[in-house]
Amino acid sequence: MIKINLLPYREAAKKENLRQQIMIISGTLVLFLLIILAVHLYFNALIRVMETKIQEAEARLVVLDKKVGDIERFKRDKKELEQKLGVINSLERNRLFPVRVLDELNLLVPSKEAWLEKITQKGQELRIEGVALNNGTVARFMKSIEKAGFVQSVELVVSKEKELAGVKLQQFILTCVMKKEL
Repeated sequence: MIKINLLPYREAAKKENLRQQIMIISGTLVLFLLIILAVHLYFNALIRVMETKIQEAEARLVVLDKKVGDIERFKRDKKELEQKLGVINSLERNRLFPVRVLDELNLLVPSKEAWLEKITQKGQELRIEGVALNNGTVARFMKSIEKAGFVQSVELVVSKEKELAGVKLQQFILTCVMKKEL
């Protein structure tokens, strides 16, 4: 006898196959969504960590900028102080310069042959006014000044005859360019 199965087993198998495919697809979709969610949470955590690091770096940058400003102010103050010390040292070195110049001039003037009337200094220029017995005495005085350690050059500005108490004398004016230090 022939048996006929009237139950739709193929349709049941198709339905079972379709149900399995739907389960696989929905499981894959859920797994995919979970992976996307995990990646999203991971990147959000990374972003928060990076933002925290950026805020810390900015706070550190503010502190370092303040330190750099302090250092720049310190350098400026140091430079200013060094300039002041340089001026003080220069003044200290040259403090006795005028005394030495006058002492040397006193030794260079030919005694009983020349007399100094006026000495003025403007910057590096020294102006000497005086009288001498004759032009030879003025020339010797100029040569001795040229050999002095404090003078770079000597120039005769005026030399004229002057009568004083019945004696003819040579009135002279010399200008000297002085060295910076003795």
